[in-house]
Amino acid sequence: MNRSLLDTGGQALVVSQFTLHADTRKGRRPSFNRAAPPDIAKSMYEQFVQRLRTFGIHTETGVFGAYMQVEIHNTGPVTLMIDSEI
Repeated sequence: MNRSLLDTGGQALVVSQFTLHADTRKGRRPSFNRAAPPDIAKSMYEQFVQRLRTFGIHTETGVFGAYMQVEIHNTGPVTLMIDSEI
């Protein structure tokens, strides 16, 4: 866990997922009011992908805003969920 993609020669799969920014603190349905508008979010997504590629990281992408089924095979014993209080 001390090595980056650059250190390991790893690759990246970047898939947009606006539901990560859901606010579930009130009511029975998540709110996405604080998520970026689609045009801004797409620009941020594309900038992130370009930044990875600038570092020479092989990067595959999903289709922004599309419904996709993604399969992942993790290597290693750890999956991390990063969260913060806002």
